Amino acid sequence: MCGITGIFAFNLIGKFNMINLASATLALEKRGPDFQDIYSDQYVGLGHRRLSIIDTSATANQPMWDESKRYCIIFNGEIFNFQELRKELQKNDISFSTHSDTEVLLKLYILEKEACLYKLNGFFAFCIYDKQEQTFFIVRDRFGIKPLLYVHDEDKFLFASEMKSILCFGIEKELDYTSLHTYLQLNYIPAPRSIFKKVKKLLPGHYLKIVNRQLSIVNYYAIPNAASQTEKNPFTYEESKQKLKILLEASVERRLVADVSLGAFLSGGIDSSVVTGLASRHKPDLHTFSVGFKDEKFFDETEYARLVANHFKTNHTVFSLSNDDLYEHVHSILDYLDEPFADSSAINVYILSKETRQHATVALSGDGADELLAGYNKHAAFHRMIHKGWKENAVGSLLSLWKILPKSRNNALANRVRQLQRFAEGMKLSSKDRYWSWAGYAKENQALALLSDSSRHQFIEADYLNFKSELLQTIPATESINDILLTDMKLVLPNDMLTKVDLMSMANGLEVRVPFLDYEVVNFLFSLPDDFKINSDIRKRILQDAYKDILPPQLYNRPKKGFEVPLLKWLRKEMKSLIMDDLLSQKFIVDQNIFDYPAIEKLKKKLFSSHPEDVHARIWGLIVFQWWWKKYC
Repeated sequence: MCGITGIFAFNLIGKFNMINLASATLALEKRGPDFQDIYSDQYVGLGHRRLSIIDTSATANQPMWDESKRYCIIFNGEIFNFQELRKELQKNDISFSTHSDTEVLLKLYILEKEACLYKLNGFFAFCIYDKQEQTFFIVRDRFGIKPLLYVHDEDKFLFASEMKSILCFGIEKELDYTSLHTYLQLNYIPAPRSIFKKVKKLLPGHYLKIVNRQLSIVNYYAIPNAASQTEKNPFTYEESKQKLKILLEASVERRLVADVSLGAFLSGGIDSSVVTGLASRHKPDLHTFSVGFKDEKFFDETEYARLVANHFKTNHTVFSLSNDDLYEHVHSILDYLDEPFADSSAINVYILSKETRQHATVALSGDGADELLAGYNKHAAFHRMIHKGWKENAVGSLLSLWKILPKSRNNALANRVRQLQRFAEGMKLSSKDRYWSWAGYAKENQALALLSDSSRHQFIEADYLNFKSELLQTIPATESINDILLTDMKLVLPNDMLTKVDLMSMANGLEVRVPFLDYEVVNFLFSLPDDFKINSDIRKRILQDAYKDILPPQLYNRPKKGFEVPLLKWLRKEMKSLIMDDLLSQKFIVDQNIFDYPAIEKLKKKLFSSHPEDVHARIWGLIVFQWWWKKYC
């Protein structure tokens, strides 16, 4: 796991940016604390920060060249089947001077060029420079586990693992108002856009080439959607359970290969418990890690985590935190964000990663299972919508009642009313708009109302609608659960969930591996019908049933707990001064001239009212943006 950055200068103007390569590489220090090196020639520069995982020797450092000195690679990620690939290459009389997966990847590319991608099992973002042909070949893994940002103009091509590295090259910081409007709804910015017009994100499952100064992008992988397959899953439910068990165990076993200490996140939920159980079969001394919340017992699952740890006899560590412990890290996290990103559960992931890094360099996690197997509340809502009966119709008919009742996440009854209103409103929408509404925290008109007059003049509605249409193209007029899951895999998973884990783990020099996102597991799960994954009684049905016999019975069909923080309390108390006197003060907002202060004032009043609804998430999104804007703009 590492950080990569580079530049391809097309002329003397572009070449002037080469002086920033060292600082752009240094900006990725936390991603790769073990080693730094840079290569540069007349027009090309490549920088690498290394977190040593496989073959920790100096011979495996990067940038890495082949023997001919024609090809050079910088690589972020892991290739889990590199040993099998190495053996295949050796049969072709290809020799190796390291024991690293990086060298295997480089030599596989030299032999097979783009076709090598179909053989890779892992997560990655890498660049291969062909010095003879003067080309770049840059790839992002199938599901977007690893990030890759880039800039392409008439003078140069830049790329990096993080925005802070790109910014070291002194690019123009022009806000993308379509991105801002989308962010104000979702609390994150989906690829291929970023907060800046000039900076793009390479989409998951894509590669790009720079040849003769021209940029071309190719989609090399797409998730096979069961709804569009001519051949459906040939297995019965029982046979499918057995197939899943074989694939998932192989995935976990592949992800245990490391030359450094390795453990697993264990929340006490079904996903991390399955991963822990499978990993413990192959690693009897497995170390597991949980984070608990002393002051928020509703979200504290450490009792279940300990139950699983004792069941599988792992070496278990619980990091028990108070709300003050959580809040202590907020400023560090805000400082690390180099693009607005306001999933507040990032705070928990940051602390879990920070504490885990004291004991291990690699951790397995259960991420991806909810998106693959319908584990979220919204999936249950979609299932009810698709199979609606008199109960759902009754909820819809009472929309006017839900609107006037108090709504808040602070207590069970008010939260239930909030959910019922969202469901009733969603029933009246088209399939695409229903998904968009349930994916976000604010409606389109609410987000637009936050913008100042000058910002609205720069917002182009047609551009936004085209972007939204691209993001929702996998949802047909009449949606199925698999359509929803496919859209989650393309939108929510890479841009929210995986971004959160990558940023917060890399901020602490920790590599996180995700066995559920092995492409063989994903391809298989998307061949299964909806009812294998969810019905009116259970979510993640096939996973729960497949591992029912190896897990403690208390875990079966437990209600899902969120990985949340006491955000509303913080905003009303510890962060009140930051809101009222600084980032969301009238002076700051008016001087900045991005937002409309009366609209901001309404949100602030709602925050301190008796029925705040979801306003704390929207306020948090604004705080994150303002903190970022103050630092970078």
